[in-house]
Amino acid sequence: MQISPLREIANELPFFKTVDDREKLLGVIGALVLRRISLSKASEIMGMERERFLGLLDGMKLGYSYLEDQDVEMERKW
Repeated sequence: MQISPLREIANELPFFKTVDDREKLLGVIGALVLRRISLSKASEIMGMERERFLGLLDGMKLGYSYLEDQDVEMERKW
């Protein structure tokens, strides 16, 4: 039986104990980046407090912002 590409990636993640939780994390991050869910909803799905989930994103070096590119550029100049 062949392993799905998503499961292969999930197997390599050092986060969470089960592959199912790792796959869920990949889906949640994808939905968050695509702005399909809010940060609050993402942390709820993962069963984590919002601040803890933010810490996880930070630990993964995953930038998170709902700002548009031009807003980010303007914010950098402040």
